[in-house]
Amino acid sequence: MLAALRALALLAAAVALVLLALSGPLVRFDIWSYRVGLAVFRWSAYLAMAAGVLCVLVLALPAARRRGIAAPIVALLVALAVLYAPLQFQRQARAVPPINDITTDTDNPPRYMTTERRYPGPQFAQQQRAAYPDIAPVLLALPRREAFARALTAAQAMGWEVVGRDPASGTIEAVDSTRWFGFKDDIAVRVSATPPGSRIDVRSKSRVGRSDLGTNARRIRAYLQQLK
Repeated sequence: MLAALRALALLAAAVALVLLALSGPLVRFDIWSYRVGLAVFRWSAYLAMAAGVLCVLVLALPAARRRGIAAPIVALLVALAVLYAPLQFQRQARAVPPINDITTDTDNPPRYMTTERRYPGPQFAQQQRAAYPDIAPVLLALPRREAFARALTAAQAMGWEVVGRDPASGTIEAVDSTRWFGFKDDIAVRVSATPPGSRIDVRSKSRVGRSDLGTNARRIRAYLQQLK
């Protein structure tokens, strides 16, 4: 019985680690859908919790400890490490509003060049202003042509895949991927002339999900900093 309990704890920790390791990359490489990836990610947390409980139980039993404590302690550490990622994911989700379309101009968001993506409207705008009041356009004391060149250079420096550019209209479209799951997010940049120079607006929208965990706001902040 004790040997089976010990083996079960080690197995649960190992499987939880494998599920976590596969959850994101297999979505990124289109092996399974993002829904499956998120489900696997969630189950890695459930298994990690079960492994943690089993490891504590093994370590609490004197007869089990006599068989050695190194393996249960390692399994417990693995379970805690696996559990950290889903808990961090959940913490981020609770810290931001459930929106996935962020822009520096909520009244007239930049438009995409390749596909029309309708802005959700006032409800999203209100939540964005409350959560991210610092997201605002960048004003540059540069002619529109030079500001466009800087905006394009900044987009490339961010590592985005630029899929469209039109200097005449001052628009840029790009795609960026999230690090773990590889979710595709679409970015639109608009450069407009305004006294005494140019104004740059940005929009970043997730293709899947309702909440972006703050990813689009962080991306826009980083881009605006790159511009400055």
